[in-house]
Amino acid sequence: MRNPNPNPMPRRGRRLPATRPAALAALPAALLAVICAGPAPGATAPGAGSPAPAAVRPLERTSAGSGAPRAATFDTAPARAALQRLLPRHAGQFTLVPEPAAGADTFTVSGTAGAITVRGSTGATLLTGVGWYLQHVAGADIGWPGDSIGMLPARLPAVPAPVTRSAQVPHRYALNDTDDGYSGPYRTFEEHQRQIDLLALHGINEVFVQVGAEYPYHRALQRFGYSAEELRQWIPGPGHQSWWLLQNLSGFGGPVSERLMRERAELGGRIADQLRGLGMTPVLPGYFGTVPPGFAARNTGAATVAQGDWAGFDRPDWLDPASPVFAKLAAAYYAEQRAVFGDSTMYRMSPLHEGGQTGSVDVGAAAGAIQDALHAAHPGALWAVLGWQDDPTPELLAGVDTSKLLILDGLSDRYNRLDRETRWGGTPYAMGTIYNFGGHTTIGANTSVWLERFGPWRAKSNSALAGIAYLPEATGTNPAAFDLFTDLAWEPGPIDQRAWFAGFAARRYGRPDAGAAAAWEELRKGPYSTSSGLWSESQDSLFSARPSLTAVGAAYWSPKSMRYPAGSVRRALDHLLKVDPALRGSSAYRFDLVDTARQALANHSRVLLPKIKAAYEAKDLTRFRALTAEWQDGMRLLDQVTGADPNLLLGTWLSRARSWGADRAEQDRYEYDARSLLSVWGRRSTSEGGFLHDYANREWSGLISELYARRWSAHFAALDEALVRGAAPRETDWHAFEEDWARRTTRHPDRPSGDPYRLATAVAAALPAAPAG
Repeated sequence: MRNPNPNPMPRRGRRLPATRPAALAALPAALLAVICAGPAPGATAPGAGSPAPAAVRPLERTSAGSGAPRAATFDTAPARAALQRLLPRHAGQFTLVPEPAAGADTFTVSGTAGAITVRGSTGATLLTGVGWYLQHVAGADIGWPGDSIGMLPARLPAVPAPVTRSAQVPHRYALNDTDDGYSGPYRTFEEHQRQIDLLALHGINEVFVQVGAEYPYHRALQRFGYSAEELRQWIPGPGHQSWWLLQNLSGFGGPVSERLMRERAELGGRIADQLRGLGMTPVLPGYFGTVPPGFAARNTGAATVAQGDWAGFDRPDWLDPASPVFAKLAAAYYAEQRAVFGDSTMYRMSPLHEGGQTGSVDVGAAAGAIQDALHAAHPGALWAVLGWQDDPTPELLAGVDTSKLLILDGLSDRYNRLDRETRWGGTPYAMGTIYNFGGHTTIGANTSVWLERFGPWRAKSNSALAGIAYLPEATGTNPAAFDLFTDLAWEPGPIDQRAWFAGFAARRYGRPDAGAAAAWEELRKGPYSTSSGLWSESQDSLFSARPSLTAVGAAYWSPKSMRYPAGSVRRALDHLLKVDPALRGSSAYRFDLVDTARQALANHSRVLLPKIKAAYEAKDLTRFRALTAEWQDGMRLLDQVTGADPNLLLGTWLSRARSWGADRAEQDRYEYDARSLLSVWGRRSTSEGGFLHDYANREWSGLISELYARRWSAHFAALDEALVRGAAPRETDWHAFEEDWARRTTRHPDRPSGDPYRLATAVAAALPAAPAG
């Protein structure tokens, strides 16, 4: 197997002890005795608290200080290392000064040309100060993805006058529970490290860490009557683990190997350490009662509630948190988690997510028991819960100390007439956005809604707004949205949307440019000014939809029509093609050009498909063939233009998955895990009955040509044959078609090819001109 973490850092404090994790020693003696004692004499079934099998050796963290309070000062070395990664040619021109006494989340930027000083209250805040300097003084952008740092002068410009900024809210949270699945469950440490650097640069201070979350379950549950093999079958493949942690499914995409779990746990521990080194909070998954089948039969006194169905999957059972066994299992879980990930002050849990069953359980008492178990292991820790659908319910809130709760509102910009203080009884919450579902590559966000709501919501006399929550289901798309949303937490006054986008255009490619300004003004007025009411993301593409002449979207749950005038993107493409040739070399320009060309083509699919339908219904074979040929030419061009950017390649997604397999069989298993998430998502019952097929559709080179274009070609061939024969078209089992694709192991390029400018020009030439806006 290729090491998924090339050039690994020393594995500080993680070794394989001969006995139980040392972290257990920190537990109260009585509780420790319960966890580590053998089964009671005469027990007929494995009891809660039986020791882990000796053959399963745990990882262990022994380094001191992972959960210790921050010292009076702090080491700037991690921030300095991040700065070196972000600005390798200019890092030496920055002096980073720790200033914890300045107050929470505060930075000051000053300095002369070539000698910039940033003072900050944490390592991450120092990097936020650097980000502010780049944005407001140097006129450069390090986005997600793309940057313009190649346009920086050799000697950085002076700061006209010292500037001090403090965060407007204490909580700046990032990453949806689904991010690891949809953004890349098989990423390397270096990729996660880059993500952390970008989050710190943009002012985030709390980051969800999912990688390796299966390991504490695997370790702890072996003390409660389960074999290692049973648990390996129960735990899903990494691509689907996000939904297992949400108590929605189990088993799919696996089984996972113990080696994989150990390596993922090591990776997760390194990610947590990286965050701590910058003074950021690693937000770890908490334990709220998820158990495998048959738990009550194996553990005397346990009471479980079957959770029923989620989109065609059988959900894992829920152990009643008020039952005595829950406290023992939670303590074992947190002890195993501590051994690998260390301690934190914030834990992420959403019991009864998307329709869980309560049975006879008292939800308030259960919530109180969950919080008690958390505080027994981590006194005073904050519980972060997702605000989604009806959660958190009044019953849950009534059972907990809400001063130790933070609601991550996933609906802040989706619906109207929201009153979070009344709805949640004054519980602290973070205003969130989910402008991307499933990793869709579509451009757009409800940015005007953010700007209209953040200030007034925060200024209310009874406001409980305490943060922002950056929650797209997948990160790494829409760099403008990422920049603007994170700016909310640091700007002391209202942000003018038009002025902000003008400034973004000026720095995105390294200096002001008329073409860039005009392009981003079109994008601002179009996909970045969508309204609330029902959706928080833009429409997806019909090219990626399951073939049908009546298709209105690819993902069942996505918008069914355009959410903005398509001409705005088409005009933006023309303007981007006029950007000064001297500015076209940056990765920011290349990504934006390819992404805008991709979106313009995708939008045209909604114009072309109704014409194809009309030709078919009119039995006009000549026109039908001409239009379907135009459609297929568009898909070929779409595959080519996305192949010109490293962020839009199927080959990268697949090669990452295979890199974690120890042998061919394991590599194939993980590739299926990765492919299925993009296509069928699950088995037939979930793909069809749960409407999950194509939920994670995205316009990537390789995915377009090998799945989407082949689907449409097969569909058009059936319709063509029907017109020729004068008969009804033959039916296609699309799930079987897609499952066949998911089982493939064909290779695809993981490096871009082609000239982005030439290909984007070809896209513009192939599309009708847009009327003036």
